[in-house]
Amino acid sequence: MEVTKVMVQKEEKVGSRVKGYAVIELDGVLKINGIRIIEGNERMFAAMPNRKVGDDKYIDYVYPVNKELREKIEAAIIEEYNRN
Repeated sequence: MEVTKVMVQKEEKVGSRVKGYAVIELDGVLKINGIRIIEGNERMFAAMPNRKVGDDKYIDYVYPVNKELREKIEAAIIEEYNRN
C-alpha cells in the first residue's frame, strides 16, 4: 500500500504534546481520520485513532499490521507537518 494523500492540521496548545491531526489516504481508496501527531521525548510520531477500554488501556481502531507500512505512514505525515 502507498500513502496517496496527506492532510495535516496543526494544533499549537501550550503544554500539549499533541501538535496536530492528520488524515491520510491509502492507494486512493481508504481514508483514515483522526491520526494524532505527537511530540515525543526523542522525536515526532503519528498515533493512530484509538478509544479507551478500561481505566488505563487504549486500543487502536485502525493500525498498520507491518513495520514497513507504519514507517511509510509516519514519514508521510511528519513530512507534511514540517512542510507547513
